[in-house]
Amino acid sequence: MEKAILNATLRTVKGKKVGALRREGKLPAVLYGHHFDATPITLNLREASRILHGLTASSLVYINLEGKEHAALVREKQRDYLRNIMKHVDFQIVSLTEKIRADVPIVLEGVSPAVKDYNGVIISEMDTIEVEALPQDLPEKIILDISKLAKIGDHLLVKDILVSDNVHIHANPDDVIVIVTTTKEEEVAPTAEGETVAAEPEIIEKGKKEEEEAGAE
Repeated sequence: MEKAILNATLRTVKGKKVGALRREGKLPAVLYGHHFDATPITLNLREASRILHGLTASSLVYINLEGKEHAALVREKQRDYLRNIMKHVDFQIVSLTEKIRADVPIVLEGVSPAVKDYNGVIISEMDTIEVEALPQDLPEKIILDISKLAKIGDHLLVKDILVSDNVHIHANPDDVIVIVTTTKEEEVAPTAEGETVAAEPEIIEKGKKEEEEAGAE
């Protein structure tokens, strides 16, 4: 993947005055981390939106500040959802010689025969998984092939994940990541008058709801 570089300038404007920067097409951000004091910076909103689009929490990005590049990870992003633009970003500087932990998204690919042939339903128990590696060795995503799920009840476990020897997964190897189940048929329950009505289906919610990230200005 092409090296992601963002050009930044030092920012002196803070608080409510930051809104003026946004109106000028600039994106306020903060750079902090490895032997580095928290430093307010400004990015070009269009450039930052283009480069950061599609990057994950484990994607390495380089911040070019005053002629020096700093390797960093995106730790928090604040968005204006009405206007669909970024409002603020927090970057954590990392050392390329020290291992770091990060949550890597799990992406399901392929077609499960259990879904295609037996009307199965794919249930994801994990959307991300924590790994540890040098920043440059962090995978941007982990791909799982669900075409191996041939029948109802088939599943994929943490130990089924294939990663580089440079990456350590912090999870129980026997934890379930994804499983194929079947839809629950509606049960018919009698009413007091002897009529039959379909019982409401049980709703099962799996996984964690994604929390809205909010970066401090």
